Amino acid sequence: MSENVTAFNIKEKVSTLLKDSLEQPEIENLINEIHSYFRELIQLTGFDQNMEHLAAVTTAKGKALGLNHAAQCLLDYKRTVKFLKAMVTAIKEKQQNPPDKTINIFYAGCGPYAPFVTLIAPLFSPEEVQFSLLEINNKSLEYAKTLIQKLELTNYVTNYYNTDAVTFKVPEPEKFHILFSETLDALLYRECYVPILFNLLPQLPKDITVIPENVLVKMSLATNTITDAKHTSVEIDTVLNVRKAISSNETNTIPTQLPDKKIAVNSINIEEYNYLLLDTLVHVYNDIWLTRSESSLTLALEMHIEHPINFGSIVFTYLMDSNIELKYRLEE
Repeated sequence: MSENVTAFNIKEKVSTLLKDSLEQPEIENLINEIHSYFRELIQLTGFDQNMEHLAAVTTAKGKALGLNHAAQCLLDYKRTVKFLKAMVTAIKEKQQNPPDKTINIFYAGCGPYAPFVTLIAPLFSPEEVQFSLLEINNKSLEYAKTLIQKLELTNYVTNYYNTDAVTFKVPEPEKFHILFSETLDALLYRECYVPILFNLLPQLPKDITVIPENVLVKMSLATNTITDAKHTSVEIDTVLNVRKAISSNETNTIPTQLPDKKIAVNSINIEEYNYLLLDTLVHVYNDIWLTRSESSLTLALEMHIEHPINFGSIVFTYLMDSNIELKYRLEE
């Protein structure tokens, strides 16, 4: 590697990030250093006001993040570290059975920094891991290619695809061991994680490792707001379980919506509570989870409950057409 690349030792910094003993300020300093380095290499701040960089990209179902927002995901500190730990653990586990094989990773939605190539690849050899990158935003993919070239990691990448992961047909799907798709937001709003899995999982081997492994949306009730020191919440039910929804789909097409989830309120004493909470829990891998407020992905939605209660049920519907969103309605 050239001197200017090795002067900034990504392998050393990522190895430090993976240590369980690291304190949060140290984590943030390391990720900020990496972000600054990537920004300098490809001249992309992630914070400019260029409309081309700000605009979201329409997909077959939902939208993909604009280039700037995708770049900023690296600075979601706990999210970045937990995904890094999950990826490294998954690769090492896949290497065990059988040993000495190349682990092929399909990376859907890599963004301009492709962090789970540019940070992961230096920990392994090209004989150990190979990546296929997919990105719908052409500008993002070009930035990712440039960064990978400048980091001298091109021999880790088998393919680049500039296309929509919601409709993409995977060449040689049987060769892949890991599917990585960090294409989600809180409450699975707007972004394409769910339809991407609906499209890609049936094509890939049954023993494929998926990161993040699953996403749950749970409903809770509380007497006080989240910001109140007296706040406690009582979990009521799971509104949405993504992997369960996909496994129960009996067609080869992506549905326009998931089956309704109906929660009867008279059986849960809703009159005693003042707030309804919806939490997004991201099951990253094995025992690695992102929980409430650890990431922008897991910010809770808090809704005030009007009294007296004049409805008997809350019905949740997850829509997956041109707009992707979780909606609810009240029924008597």
